[in-house]
Amino acid sequence: MALIVWRMDIEETMIDMAKPSCQIQFMLISRHTSAPSLLYTVSCRDESWKSMAKYCMEDLPSLLKDKSIHNVRALLSRLVKSLPANAGNLIKWVVEVRRKEEGGSGLSNEEKERLILKEKVLQQVRDTELFRLVCELQFAKLPCCGCSWSYSSDDDSLAQIAATVCCQGAALLTGNTISKDGFCCRETCFKCVQVDGDELKTVITGTAVSGVNEQSVDMLLPISPPETSVCNSNSSNEVVKYPSRTDILTVLLLALQPSIWAGIEDERLKAEFQSLVSTDNLRDDLKREILHLRRQLHYVKACKEEPYDDPLPQSL
Repeated sequence: MALIVWRMDIEETMIDMAKPSCQIQFMLISRHTSAPSLLYTVSCRDESWKSMAKYCMEDLPSLLKDKSIHNVRALLSRLVKSLPANAGNLIKWVVEVRRKEEGGSGLSNEEKERLILKEKVLQQVRDTELFRLVCELQFAKLPCCGCSWSYSSDDDSLAQIAATVCCQGAALLTGNTISKDGFCCRETCFKCVQVDGDELKTVITGTAVSGVNEQSVDMLLPISPPETSVCNSNSSNEVVKYPSRTDILTVLLLALQPSIWAGIEDERLKAEFQSLVSTDNLRDDLKREILHLRRQLHYVKACKEEPYDDPLPQSL
């Protein structure tokens, strides 16, 4: 599962000032009071968005008209099985990366607050009924487990995630994002940092090299409480506390435009599934996250169609 580095978005506001003799136009640039998304974002860095746009516009409407599907579990199984092989690349979860601090890996108040918000969103994903159903499908050895949408056995490995993010972070921090050589992660080290008394947060320290260049980075990893963590399907003894493929699939289904599900033929099933993916049933932090993802997906879909207007709400 490839990850991207956390970024601060900039709000651009156009202001017009009119005077009797002239008109002055200027732009005021300021930071958002909060990032538009906390833990998840749509990524168009590869071609997965094109196959997903085609899937939503052409394949999914036909699938939903299948009258042989009579319950939510069967519908979810068909949805997962029919997803494009690279659908998991469309939505990424976000890790905050910084240069390694000399003499320790403590968290500033701002870093701690952002990490807590990410963990709240992760917890709220795992509190949904949709997550529970998707989790059952992923680990119950049902037919959908042989679907084309899948990860390799290493994709949910924390060591693999740390190495990937270490290389991405080092490239970004050194401005070496287009070098053909790139960075290679040499080592990673996992630490628990104590904040606010007994509370522990996970910081991963990594060192990446590119030729003679070397960059050390800290990665701030959001994790869920042990009681809401999920088991890795490739290792029944491994508990996944950080965002996993099951979380990504749940978020992807929540983020698809609500109008898609209007095509379900069975009225009872339609009502049940629409309730399952409705933002009305989500807690506020996750609701904002899903609305932002829907907005991003709207623009992605529009790239395959004619020029579009902007009908989606900016916020709650």
